[in-house]
Amino acid sequence: MRTANPALNSRAFGRVEGMVDSTVMTVQGAVLKTGFLTILLGGAAVYTWHLAKTGGNAMPWLWGGMLGGLVLALITIFAPKASPFTSPLYAIAEGFFLGALSAYYDARFPGLPIQAVCLTFCTLFAMLLLYTTGVIRATPAFRRGIMAATFGIMLIYLLTFVVRMFGGELPYIGVNSEGGADWIGIGFNLFVVVIAAMNLVLDFDFIEEGAKRRAPKYMEWYAAFGLLVTLVWLYLELLRLLSRLQRR
Repeated sequence: MRTANPALNSRAFGRVEGMVDSTVMTVQGAVLKTGFLTILLGGAAVYTWHLAKTGGNAMPWLWGGMLGGLVLALITIFAPKASPFTSPLYAIAEGFFLGALSAYYDARFPGLPIQAVCLTFCTLFAMLLLYTTGVIRATPAFRRGIMAATFGIMLIYLLTFVVRMFGGELPYIGVNSEGGADWIGIGFNLFVVVIAAMNLVLDFDFIEEGAKRRAPKYMEWYAAFGLLVTLVWLYLELLRLLSRLQRR
């Protein structure tokens, strides 16, 4: 079983197979923990949102949350046993980051973050419905295609980061000199949103497969963490897409 999400892939199960555990992972447990992590993220986001909106300096929270979330994500990926402790901390760190970032977006494009939040959850429930009804199945070919597309997008992100370090900007990835967005750039951003949404299907399949394999109970936290990673990515891409459309 494969998934494009680096936190959710078959190697994670390989690290825990053969272990004897009195409790095992369940789909319901993973869903409840995903909900708990989402609440933590939302609470932290409200704090930095309010801080930014009332004139406070939210930039330290933004950068601290982003870097802290990255470190905690790497720890969780390489040490799944630590996920019951690192996953909640990751959710809080990402909440600080997203709350501050969303406040700055809202200052420039009023109401845009709320639209992005609604679209994120609508996409989540739509993909869950398509997955549970069998309209979309995580077949080997589907996994390979989504993995290849996700890997390509990550390479573009990396290249964009390197180019920006030297003061440049990739065509169609950033904005044009007038501050607007071109239709090719919007099309690319829409493609990324679709791939992020498709990754949700692979995440659902990972959770279901973990329950079938009777993975240890702590893997519920790990699976919830991986699903949250995809949701954060989807939300960020929707923010970018909606802001491009408003510029246009």
